Amino acid sequence: MSLQLHHQVFKQDKDAPWVVLIHGLFGNLDNLTVLRKPLAEQYNVITIDLPDHGESPHVDAFSLSLCVEGISALLDTYDIAAAHIVGHSLGGKAAMMTALMKPEKVLSLVVLDISPVNYPPHHQTIFAALKHVDLSVVTSRKDADQQLQAGIQEAGVRQFLLKSLYQNDAGDWQWRFNLTGLESNYTNISRFEAPAGRQYSGNVTFIKGGNSDYIKREHQADIAALFPNAKARIVEGTGHWLHAEKPQVVVNLVSRALQSANQG
Repeated sequence: MSLQLHHQVFKQDKDAPWVVLIHGLFGNLDNLTVLRKPLAEQYNVITIDLPDHGESPHVDAFSLSLCVEGISALLDTYDIAAAHIVGHSLGGKAAMMTALMKPEKVLSLVVLDISPVNYPPHHQTIFAALKHVDLSVVTSRKDADQQLQAGIQEAGVRQFLLKSLYQNDAGDWQWRFNLTGLESNYTNISRFEAPAGRQYSGNVTFIKGGNSDYIKREHQADIAALFPNAKARIVEGTGHWLHAEKPQVVVNLVSRALQSANQG
């Protein structure tokens, strides 16, 4: 039985194209609401929780190929032959891998601030801060926030992480993401092992945060080798969370990319 990803469907019109929105590391399907709401006026939209995130199953070993399996199964569930796929950060990696492994299921690709490359580990501080939180003594999100402050100064990052804190049926506070599993399989998150000999020749748009270093000039060759029809757009004055910092600009760029792919 294939992996069943938790998701939400926003069906607008049976004849409208489908768009799948994929969040990044430590996130969930609510993270791209800023994109989902305007896109759902013209498209049928599915938002998903990646494995080990949100309300999707916790798995033995997180991998991008598992993400592809879940996305592909989801499209089959709704008899969707192909969809546009939009992903941010880790979600962008999952989107790119889906296009390479299942190109027939991908109408076009929009990748928010990530490249198809191996990144050096850079989430150790966040893992350490999350593990420092003693959930057994937490009585509120404010409690957890105070514990997180020891390792994470940026209030915005803490607030993002705290969106995945919830109380189970017994009233105990828990993280929705699989903290232990994500840390132990972090190599599969930071790396991008493209399937040998594969390319995706459809429409691809990479949207970079102007102040972010996730997409660098030296990544251009890797991008071109895998996605020969890729275009690049830059949102000036934004970091990695470009859709949160300049939502309207990013919405416009994503909408144009999808429109261009539909006309193509």
